[in-house]
Amino acid sequence: MSIPRIGFGYDVHPLVANRPLILGGVHIPYDKGCQGHSDADVLIHAICDALLGAAALGDIGLHFPNTDSRFQNISSVYLLEAVVNMLSNAGYTIGNIDATLSLEAPKVNPHVAQMRKLLCPVLKISEDSLSVKATTNEAMGYVGRGEGVNAYAIAMIFKS
Repeated sequence: MSIPRIGFGYDVHPLVANRPLILGGVHIPYDKGCQGHSDADVLIHAICDALLGAAALGDIGLHFPNTDSRFQNISSVYLLEAVVNMLSNAGYTIGNIDATLSLEAPKVNPHVAQMRKLLCPVLKISEDSLSVKATTNEAMGYVGRGEGVNAYAIAMIFKS
């Protein structure tokens, strides 16, 4: 019997002008985007950390440091592919992932189906094994003021 392992991931990036907003690998039309070394996709970064944490393989900063020019402006989808390969090489399969974005604007729900369609093949899971949700911060704090975006993820993996 395979024993499940659970990991938690969190990421945050400031919102700035003149950057595209990429969430879950999807470009979302908006006047601001997340600032970061890569494409700053907070959703994928949180998922990566949840998966790496479940397998006790460190975190996204360990494997893809922001001091390495190879990762400058890279699509986080490539980072997720690398994480999935690390898990596979360590003998793990992904059971399911539950993720939540926290941002005041723009509305994310119209893009969730596209995110799941893009991410599930990379994760090698069915669409009913990936939940992506969004909430606001009810106008409180830096998220509520539209200054940043948070993402949280929980992943369950199994030893193959």
